Amino acid sequence: MSDLFSAQPPRKPAPASPKEAALQAYDANAIEVLEGLEPVRRRPGMYIGGTDESALHHLAAEILDNAMDEAVAGHANTIEVRLDAENRLSVRDNGRGIPVDAHPRFPDRSALEVILTTLHAGGKFSGKAYATSGGLHGVGSSVVNALSARMDVEIARDRGVWRQSYERGKPVTQLERVGSAQNRRGTLITFQPDPEIFGTHVFIPARLYKLCRSKAFLFRGVTIRWSCDPALVRTGDDTPTEAVLHFPGGLADSLTDELGPSAPLLAPLWAGEAPLPPAADGTETGKVEWAVAFLDSGTASLVSYCNTIPTPQGGTHETGFRNALVKGFRAWGEQRSIKKAQSITADDVLGMIAGRLSAFIRDPQFQGQTKEKLTTAEAAKLLETALRDRFDHWLAQNPPQADALLAFVIERAEERLRRKEQKDTPRKSATRRLRLPGKLTDCTKEHAPDTEIFLVEGDSAGGSAKQARNRETQAVLPLRGKILNVASATTEKLRANQELRDLIEALGCGSGDHFDLSKLRYGRVIIMTDADVDGAHIASLLMTFFYRELPELVRNGHLYLAQPPLYRLTQGAHSVYAMDDADRDRKMKSEFKNKGKIDVSRFKGLGEMPPADLKETTMDPRRRTLLRVVTPQEDRLNTRQRVESLMGRKPELRFAFIQEHARTVDALLDI
Repeated sequence: MSDLFSAQPPRKPAPASPKEAALQAYDANAIEVLEGLEPVRRRPGMYIGGTDESALHHLAAEILDNAMDEAVAGHANTIEVRLDAENRLSVRDNGRGIPVDAHPRFPDRSALEVILTTLHAGGKFSGKAYATSGGLHGVGSSVVNALSARMDVEIARDRGVWRQSYERGKPVTQLERVGSAQNRRGTLITFQPDPEIFGTHVFIPARLYKLCRSKAFLFRGVTIRWSCDPALVRTGDDTPTEAVLHFPGGLADSLTDELGPSAPLLAPLWAGEAPLPPAADGTETGKVEWAVAFLDSGTASLVSYCNTIPTPQGGTHETGFRNALVKGFRAWGEQRSIKKAQSITADDVLGMIAGRLSAFIRDPQFQGQTKEKLTTAEAAKLLETALRDRFDHWLAQNPPQADALLAFVIERAEERLRRKEQKDTPRKSATRRLRLPGKLTDCTKEHAPDTEIFLVEGDSAGGSAKQARNRETQAVLPLRGKILNVASATTEKLRANQELRDLIEALGCGSGDHFDLSKLRYGRVIIMTDADVDGAHIASLLMTFFYRELPELVRNGHLYLAQPPLYRLTQGAHSVYAMDDADRDRKMKSEFKNKGKIDVSRFKGLGEMPPADLKETTMDPRRRTLLRVVTPQEDRLNTRQRVESLMGRKPELRFAFIQEHARTVDALLDI
């Protein structure tokens, strides 16, 4: 028995599993308390979105935003931004200057030090120091300080100059008064981002300069002086080393500058500035500034800001802006008894504008510290109310212009519906040659720039053109009489019209949003109609079709009008051709010296013209005359209005045009 109770060596416990070890290690000693700005240095992505180049430039935006807040609040009008060697950036404003007196809660520290070393410390929470501001959470300056290898701050206020330096968020000097400043005030912050955080990333002059320009555009009351060490500007970079940025026109200047003088505008810029509706107690809620260009073509865009902060992901202020435009167009359509206006959506409108929108509101709510999206719910209604009245007034100031814009938006809406229907309708697959319409007599050459297609009226004219053509480079497509007037036809009629579908298939480049110029099968598209009133009408219908459905083909110079003669004048072996009556009379006097009889033959149409004559006068590139159809950039609006009035759905506009111009007709019509 004693052996049973004799002493035994202790057994070694079995090794703990990784899970058990983790449980044992998780006790009170594992709980870290990060004080001051240490959380920022540990997790910079939470505050500036990362440690890449964009995050680095976010530091510059934070400091510049503080200076802009002073300007917007009316306490500063000049900001200086300078980039020096060793990746050192300075921002100076002539505002009130950051307070330097002792903070009530921290008597041993100045307000300046509290702001720069404490998260969520600032003067923008109560709204007393700033009615509207970009900085809201009290973390901007302190985050920049935490992520800088060094920051030097100089304050001019109360007739004195104070200075203090920091390294990686911690003060390395005391706040000192270093001089007097009788007539100067403001804040100068110079900082150098920490390479331990950002690695080899450095400030890019072009990016900083663009940031300064955008801020100057946003507030017309500020002047931003930009300067940069010339050694930092890369070869080939046109960024100036010095510039004074001041734009009295605000966002309108910004948009005009970006679009350039040759922008394809449908109307003059709609731009302005207005207060937002007051709150229920009568207090001011802010203001809005906007600039909108309605584009005939090109890339649409909407760039928005809130309290000078870019909001690339949009938000509620953009919602209010969109609602104002959509409801404004719908209301104008209702006023003009155009039912199709009710089908307009925000996408139809935004797809035709280049816009700038800047809202200034109290206590805005953003999504995240990087503030890329505004989430303030009431902003949508405030902006819609402020902008809607002014948009309605702008439309009413120029009814013809408003009608032209509405017609363009409706076109976009109809095209959107067409795309939806095409997407829902399965297509049969076929080779390109099988898709070509049966009446097309194609050329043999494939190289598009050297080829051309003649659009002729009827099979008779098509027969003559086929005999007169150069088979290698010239194709012929006969059309059946007068084609559909696309300016007054419904979308359904346009889609169902076989003649136009054949034409689009023959060209091969699609139409509307499906248009692809690179797929155009011919270098020149030539409208060749009879030299009489009917021929002119058919030509006008075809030009309207191309202008409305394939505008890029016209803008790129691919559409032409052939010039067939109306008369052939013959005396003996000598023959000449005359384009019209006036040309006939002139050539009868100038081309024939003998007093013998001159035979005058009038061509009843292209189908009656011998192929040899048609080739010699109209189809041979060495002898013919072609007129290129163009839409001048500077006359886009007038062109659109003229097409709408002469070819559109409203006969009263055509009647008014006839009444206005009837007395200018001094020749008999060819009826």
